Amino acid sequence: MPPIKKLVLWLLVIFVLYAIFTSPTNAAALVGNAWDILGNGVKNIAAFFDALLKR
Repeated sequence: MPPIKKLVLWLLVIFVLYAIFTSPTNAAALVGNAWDILGNGVKNIAAFFDALLKR
């Protein structure tokens, strides 16, 4: 892995840990929202293929 990518990855990990430790409620809400978005996306994709196969 190039040094720049490794540095960016470490900075991202440090930022995420900082966000969790300083504001765990907001971090939990953010994760919950992301989970809801992913769940809705999977449901919509499943509905699309279901409608496509019913033709």
